[in-house]
Amino acid sequence: MSGHGHGHGHGHGHGCCECEHEPAERGVEYELYKRIDIEKLQCLNESRDGDGKLVFKPWDQRADRTKFVESDADEELLFNIPFTGSVKLKGIIIAGEDDESHPAEMRLYKNIPQMSFDDTSREPEQAFRLNRDPHAELEYPTKIARFSNVEHLSIHISRNFGAESTRVYYIGLRGEYAEPHRHEVTICNYEAAANPADHKVKSITPQTQFIS
Repeated sequence: MSGHGHGHGHGHGHGCCECEHEPAERGVEYELYKRIDIEKLQCLNESRDGDGKLVFKPWDQRADRTKFVESDADEELLFNIPFTGSVKLKGIIIAGEDDESHPAEMRLYKNIPQMSFDDTSREPEQAFRLNRDPHAELEYPTKIARFSNVEHLSIHISRNFGAESTRVYYIGLRGEYAEPHRHEVTICNYEAAANPADHKVKSITPQTQFIS
């Protein structure tokens, strides 16, 4: 409980550098939810179909208690989150109830579409022990070098603080987004051009490959 008390106080301490961020400004940083292919998002072991999608919501709705996901058979949840492009993930906030149903551990995996609970036996890219955070104040920073070029993110909630089921109200994702590249379209255009100069391009290609 001491860890929770420290984290809660830190969020409100006026002397810390974090507080230079106004809530509205910080909210802009947490707009990766807009880049999720929400129709394809999966949440395994959710007690009600579709509830897992509800926790990826705007910053100003992070305190909304009417939208949440609760686990079903046990305390575990597994979110499979496809993005519409490439993401550099920098931080995550996860908020639950201020009781034993709050997630206690989070394990992150990247670029494993359709991940199942059987797949969670593998080593995650990063794992966090969580504090109770009912007000969505604590950010868990990722190792950015490991979370560049993320097209699919899986979040495994492996345990909570002792309840039979886990409840999550909000998951915030902070980072940068890049539109997907369409290399195949460019190649097709070049092939369709049928330009005699193509032969010249082919002849110099081997000498310039070191650039790529």
